[in-house]
Amino acid sequence: MTINRMEAAMTLLSRIESLKSRHSRIDQQISAEGGRPRPDARVLMTLKLQKLRLKEEIERLSS
Repeated sequence: MTINRMEAAMTLLSRIESLKSRHSRIDQQISAEGGRPRPDARVLMTLKLQKLRLKEEIERLSS
């Protein structure tokens, strides 16, 4: 494997890890909002959409 390919692979892995981290943080935010006495449905919907987009990007980059 050439250096450029190795760098590209490392960059891709780094990007995937970053997306996974953001996905996890959003999941925590969803749990926190859902645990409130009166969760805001709009906030939950926005967070869930963000989480779904991240999941799709992670899957796309992983394949």
